[in-house]
Amino acid sequence: MNKVDSSWRLVAIVPSLALMACCFSSPGAMAQGLKPRGDGLSASPSMGTGTGNLGPVVPARTAAAPASPSSAQRPAVVASLTPQSSDFIVALVDSDPITNQEINAQVQQVLAQLSANNGPLPARQELSKQVLERVISERAQLQWAREQGIKVPASEAKQAEVTLASRNDLTVEEFRQKLASSGINPERFFEDLQSQLVLQRLREKEVTPRIKISDMEVNQYLKEQANDWSKTVAKLELAQIFLPLPEVAKPEDVQAAVAQMTAVKARLKAAEDFYAVAKEVSQGPERTLGGMMGDKPPQRYPDLFLQAVQTAQEGDVVGPLRSPAGLHLIKLVSKTPVDNTLFTSNQTHVRHILLRPTAQVGVNALRARLYGLKQQMDRAELEFSKAAKEISQDGSAPNGGDLGWAGVGVFVPEFEEAMNHLAPGEISDPVVSRFGVHLIQVLERRKNTMSAKEQREMTKNILRESKYDQTYLEWAQEVRGRSFIEYRDAPQLMLK
Repeated sequence: MNKVDSSWRLVAIVPSLALMACCFSSPGAMAQGLKPRGDGLSASPSMGTGTGNLGPVVPARTAAAPASPSSAQRPAVVASLTPQSSDFIVALVDSDPITNQEINAQVQQVLAQLSANNGPLPARQELSKQVLERVISERAQLQWAREQGIKVPASEAKQAEVTLASRNDLTVEEFRQKLASSGINPERFFEDLQSQLVLQRLREKEVTPRIKISDMEVNQYLKEQANDWSKTVAKLELAQIFLPLPEVAKPEDVQAAVAQMTAVKARLKAAEDFYAVAKEVSQGPERTLGGMMGDKPPQRYPDLFLQAVQTAQEGDVVGPLRSPAGLHLIKLVSKTPVDNTLFTSNQTHVRHILLRPTAQVGVNALRARLYGLKQQMDRAELEFSKAAKEISQDGSAPNGGDLGWAGVGVFVPEFEEAMNHLAPGEISDPVVSRFGVHLIQVLERRKNTMSAKEQREMTKNILRESKYDQTYLEWAQEVRGRSFIEYRDAPQLMLK
């Protein structure tokens, strides 16, 4: 498992409960850590405060906000806030108050995150307004979630807390101590985490189903990808024969140049060597090189040349083309196709051992047990598949823990993150997920070209993602519109 640097700082995890929520998958996934099958979209938002701009009033999928709990779930005040003589209400969402202290706490958290990432610090008063609007929107969403009967059991939030602690190489108790030492109330932190999971579930239920992708949109996207040289060609080498013309050329001069180019093209069709003819006829700066303009990325050639050779084969000559400078005959010398990763999936052949915690045997005990097994495997005293068959509590146990070939996004994030850091043959340290504790071994890796069906599914997912932000904003405004919002006194910042 990827270790966290010893300079670990609490601000790296505290400011964004939305970021924490991205560690967890929806319920119902298979025990081995597989994500539930669905629309292919990530189930959770991620924090985007590192830019110094909170973005829209309501949080977008790619810039989700810290949790805004109910009045019984207010975020803790970090220790660096200066003492205040009194608190007051800055807004009401229906009958639920938002206090100045809450806004200050969230502003402080955002600033701490920006400082940790060396990001630019925004104007404090403007930041407080953006934070207030974001909290109002999330508070309205939490109320709507309650009306919809959406709940997250404490057990799921506890597992989320375990995963957060594990990913920072801490026990739950150590994690809580870190929170407390930084002025964060662990109980309130847990309540905020539970609220964030509720928001995540609400958004999965109501936002994603609104996004519709038509076959026409998929076809258009695939066509654009095929026609985009930056997506299909890494390097392009062209050669030209060039005849200059004045910027304001007389018709007879143009006719003479066209006639000369037509005669030159006839010579080329008669199998004369392009480069020899270029040295003889061309008046461009690359004449001494036989018209060769260099092997370079397509973006460095004029659009006129690119459009002319898009359908050409290597060795073809196109033109004459008219530009403001004159007339051109263009030869496509060579093109180097790009490794189009958009429709190439990275796949990993992986196996694992899974142990589930119980009331009698906790996560830490399972981690210790699996770590001991890993040491035996590293010393070649124990074979992975044999151990998996004997002790793994996953459906893959009869196959020695083999999960087969898997593409990106198949497993829950904590499993996939650990897997991606392993070299073939390497075994991870124990990894905690919502399913239990794993030992993971990568067997092989490969690149696999997607089938036409897989390309269309990938395209649908890309288009869904591109539409998510706007769909989310519209939905969030609808939810906000159902609430009565009353603004009171403006937030007063109390920062050092």
